[in-house]
Amino acid sequence: QNIFMFFYLMINIGSLSVIATTEMEAHIGFWAAYLLPFCFFFVAVFVLILGRNQYVKLPVGDKVISKSFKVCWIVMRNKFRFDAARPSLNPELGYPWSDKFIDEIKRAIAACKVFVFYPIYWVCYGQMLSNFVSQAGMMELHGLPNDFLQAIDSIALIVFIPICERFLYPFIRRFTPFRPITKIFYGFIFGALAMAWAAVLQHFIYKAGPCYYYPMACAPEYKNTPNRIHIAWQVPAYVLIAFSEIFASITGLEYAYSKAPVSMRSFIMSIFLLTTAFGSALGIALSSVSVNPKFVWTFSGLAVSCFIAGCLFWAFFHKYNDTEEAMNAIDYEEDDGLNYGVSIHYDLEPIASVNSDKRIT
Repeated sequence: QNIFMFFYLMINIGSLSVIATTEMEAHIGFWAAYLLPFCFFFVAVFVLILGRNQYVKLPVGDKVISKSFKVCWIVMRNKFRFDAARPSLNPELGYPWSDKFIDEIKRAIAACKVFVFYPIYWVCYGQMLSNFVSQAGMMELHGLPNDFLQAIDSIALIVFIPICERFLYPFIRRFTPFRPITKIFYGFIFGALAMAWAAVLQHFIYKAGPCYYYPMACAPEYKNTPNRIHIAWQVPAYVLIAFSEIFASITGLEYAYSKAPVSMRSFIMSIFLLTTAFGSALGIALSSVSVNPKFVWTFSGLAVSCFIAGCLFWAFFHKYNDTEEAMNAIDYEEDDGLNYGVSIHYDLEPIASVNSDKRIT
C-alpha cells in the first residue's frame, strides 16, 4: 500500500505540469505546450539508460501466461473444477505446474473479477479530462484557461495521499480492518458524489444568465460571454475525484499486484489498466449527450451509474475481505519448485496478525 501510494504521489507531482502547459497553450501556442513534455521525456530516458545496471531485472518466466491459459481451459472443460488441473490429484497427466500454481490462478481470477465494474468508474474519472473542461468554458474564468483546474486534482492528491497514509488509514484500523474491497467501494461512492456535484453545478450554470441553457451561444453579442458562475465552484468536484482515486485507483493497482502470481504480476496489472480503455469507449458512447442543454442529465446519469456500480461491487465482492489474509498467505507457502525455482517460506504465527514476528525458515 505504501509503495503504490508513493508511486501515485509521484505521478501527480508530475501532473502539476498541466499548470505550465495550459498557460503556454493559452499565451504562446500549442507547439510550446507539446515541446515541454517532449523535452522532459528525454530526461526520463537518460535516467533509465544511466541507471540500467542498478535495477533489479527478473528473468523471463517459463511460459507462465501460456500455462495459465491451459489451466483455465482445463478448468472450463471440467465444469469449472480447479481440482481437475491439480497435479497431486491427477499425477497420471503429468501437468508441468504445481498445486500452488493452481491456487495462484484462482486468486488471480478473483482479482480479475473485481475489475469488472471499473469501466463505470473510469467513465466518471474521464469527465475530469473532458466534460469538466467543457463545463468550465461555460463559467467565468477570470483569466484562467478552462482546462487549468485539472491541476486541482493533482494538488488534492499530493495533499491527501500522505494524510490518508499516515493518519486516516491507521486511525480507521484502530477500530476496524480497512480492507481493499472496502476502499474500492468508497472510491466508487466518491466518484458518484463528484458527478452529483457536477450535475448540481451544471443546473445552476443553466439558471444563470445571460445565455442560460446555451452559454456563449444564445446571440452574437454574447459569443464570448460565459454564464455568471465563478469557476471556483468546480473545485469540490476535482477534490472528490481525487479522493475517489485514492480509494479506487490506487487500491486497484495494489490489488492487481498483490493478488497476481509472482510471475504474472505484469500481466494481471495490464488487465486492470485495460479497464481504462473500456471506460474510454463508454465515454465515447456518451458523446452524443455531452452537449448543451443535456449536461445535467449526463452528469446525473453518471452519478447514479457509479453509485449503482459501487453497490453491486460491494454485493458481489465484499466476501473477499474475509479471505484477504488467506489469499495473501499463498505467497508464503512452500512450492515444489516447478514454477519459480527457489522459494522462501515465512513462518507466520498467528498468520492474521500483521505485527507478528516473521522468521525465515
